[in-house]
Amino acid sequence: MAHHDHIAAHDAHEHGEGMDKKRIWSVFFVLLALTALEFLIALGFVHHWGILQKGALVNTIYIALTLLKAYYIVAFFMHLKFEKSSFIVICSIVFIFIVYFIALLLIEGGYLLHHFNEHPLYPNK
Repeated sequence: MAHHDHIAAHDAHEHGEGMDKKRIWSVFFVLLALTALEFLIALGFVHHWGILQKGALVNTIYIALTLLKAYYIVAFFMHLKFEKSSFIVICSIVFIFIVYFIALLLIEGGYLLHHFNEHPLYPNK
């Protein structure tokens, strides 16, 4: 019976490794700061002060900040940072393939839209 308690305590320790209250609050404040920075850029720099114009630069900044927030959420709150490296590599490969397939679908959809606008299936309608 004592052996079972030791295994359960060991498993609980491995699962919660590195996620104490201090770490949770530090990740929370990092996510809060990133969100505040996004709002500052959107409402302050773009709309109120007019320092930045809407366009590729602002969109790239938003995408980078969003990916950084997604990393923190996946790494700490979904405990992926504390998994074995092979599992992390497998999850990353799957994610890359999903993004790749979404990009392919968007490209193919754009081609089909353009093609069907130029050559409609029923031209007399």
